[in-house]
Amino acid sequence: MNDPTPDQIRREARRLQKELTEHSYQYHVLDDPVISDAEYDILLKRLIEIEEEFPEFSTPDSPTKRVGAPPLSAFKQARHSIAMLSLDNAFNDQDVLDFHKRIVKNLNREDILYTVEPKLDGVAVELTYENGVLVQATTRGDGITGEVITENVRTIGSVPLKLHGDKTKTPFLLEVRGEVIIKKTDFDLLNKKRLENKENVFANPRNAAAGSLRQLDSKITATRPLDIFVYGIGLVQGISFQSQSQMLTLLKEFGFPVNPNIESGINIDKVLKFYKELEVIRENLDYEIDGMVIKVDDFSLQRQLGEKIKSPRWAIAYKFAAMQRTTTIKDIIIQVGRTGTLTPVAILEPVNVGGVMVSRATLHNEDEIKRKDIRIGDTALVVRAGDVIPKVVKSIKSQRNGNEIAFKMPTICPVCQSEIEKIKRDKSHINKCINASCQAQFKGRIKHFVSKKALDIDGLGKKIVDQLVNEGLIKSFADIFLLEKDTLADLDRMAQKSAANLVASVEKSKKVSLRRFLYALGIDHTGENAAKLISEKFSTLKDIMETSEDVLQQINGIGPETAQSVSDFFSNRENMAIIKDVINCGVEISNDQPVIAESNNNPFNNKRVVLTGTLQTMPRSKAKKQLEKLGAAISSSISSKTHFLIAGQKPGSKFVKAQKFGIEIMDETRLTALFNQYL
Repeated sequence: MNDPTPDQIRREARRLQKELTEHSYQYHVLDDPVISDAEYDILLKRLIEIEEEFPEFSTPDSPTKRVGAPPLSAFKQARHSIAMLSLDNAFNDQDVLDFHKRIVKNLNREDILYTVEPKLDGVAVELTYENGVLVQATTRGDGITGEVITENVRTIGSVPLKLHGDKTKTPFLLEVRGEVIIKKTDFDLLNKKRLENKENVFANPRNAAAGSLRQLDSKITATRPLDIFVYGIGLVQGISFQSQSQMLTLLKEFGFPVNPNIESGINIDKVLKFYKELEVIRENLDYEIDGMVIKVDDFSLQRQLGEKIKSPRWAIAYKFAAMQRTTTIKDIIIQVGRTGTLTPVAILEPVNVGGVMVSRATLHNEDEIKRKDIRIGDTALVVRAGDVIPKVVKSIKSQRNGNEIAFKMPTICPVCQSEIEKIKRDKSHINKCINASCQAQFKGRIKHFVSKKALDIDGLGKKIVDQLVNEGLIKSFADIFLLEKDTLADLDRMAQKSAANLVASVEKSKKVSLRRFLYALGIDHTGENAAKLISEKFSTLKDIMETSEDVLQQINGIGPETAQSVSDFFSNRENMAIIKDVINCGVEISNDQPVIAESNNNPFNNKRVVLTGTLQTMPRSKAKKQLEKLGAAISSSISSKTHFLIAGQKPGSKFVKAQKFGIEIMDETRLTALFNQYL
């Protein structure tokens, strides 16, 4: 068999980038994932392999560069002083050994010692202490910005409101990172109590913890049995740590709960041995874990290794194998998406997989069903990893009794009864409803338009959208902004208060950023990152409307498919009429992205920049924004890939490290002169 051509590999990379971006959106924003964590990780691993071997196929909006999911807007938001990066994943011993080999090669030494910890399945938070007192708590969010949940975290009994120990050793500033969890026994009691009160039970401890932290009323949070284990630090002033193990010891002395199942100062062989031990004791632990985190113990070595955009080079998560159970496929139904794609979904006999009752799973497409020979009535193996909808791995053909029914893809749309078109995509086919007026597609477009990453209209969920469309109250995008409280109050599951809240949320959504509005339009091949990249190059929506496909394609990270889709979209009179109607309803679109300056001589464009010390003419936050306008990527730490260090007064250790790496150091006078020249 011939090796794939570069063009075939490029197409595979683009397909994986698109699929992973959509799956990330489904999981993090819609809370409606369609594949398991394990399947997502396999796709991501393949994309990483391609981009490492063919760097030219990597794009700025690739999921491999994503840090993660974005914060919701129900709370005030705060930017992390140091990004809360995600971790690369290992799935077997060889992956861990490869990780170790990379570290040995980068550091040019063999004697690497590690700290290993259980990978907790909870909610990551950052706790900020000033002079020993808790002043702020934030969620991880997208790793850069999180939600401020201070009052809720203060209700957690295991979180110290004031640091314990000798006051003379209390640091001026200490940012501590940890995982908020609900223990299994507490979770069972919580759900038992909710059943007694005729309330909906939580699906799993992680969902319960996340929902509890996002309560606007902290009195509700106080009734939930939240707990925490800490595992790391952010920005620190007034104290120094030499290693992960020493840091954990000191944090424990300060009064923080530290997981007891941690091994420190061990070599790679003992790391792999400890993983096997964790697998054995996993079910007996009173909290959920989904793997093991491996970290280089020595902080000086961590600093030498540095970070990638998405993850540190000095740590990795060794994931447990996905959980599997058998169940019966009761039926296969068809869902019609906003683009008209028909997706088969397996309706399962409810089965408990990893503590969660699951009753449905996506079957992706007709080709997948044929390849796996999945039939209605089959006993099937279902796999689940993490808080996601499961995947049907295979049907167990030895258990067939002859009553199973082969699935047949419909030839007409089950919603509008229009013709179905079969389209070839890479190695498989998709079935699409070609009727653009199909109600299922319209509902999908409306749901996308009001979703969290788009206009973010709180209270306008899937069921409410379905009801509004069915009742004829929403026939166009503009109708959303004409909804009235009294009309809404008459709907099922609505009352005067919830109707008033929805109207207020709609009114709030009228002030929307350019990148969100562009994403909300649902243009083919234009996800959140593509919308962000385009909005960085144009000041207004009008500028984007009037630009050419060629100009769009010149934007770094925007491929020909996206450029053509955007150009075609704004060339369509119906689309322009939709936008005009929405704007006439009072929607104001402004650009919250720094519009990157264009200059062939701009020294910061596509360069990685670190700042240190105190600037005299401007706050560092302003300097960062100006640098971003010039196309710079701001980093919090020095590595061999850093291009510039901006040094203010009293620079710290970054100055010495930059000299060691031979990195160009720029003072504030030079920086100001360049700002004046290019901005």
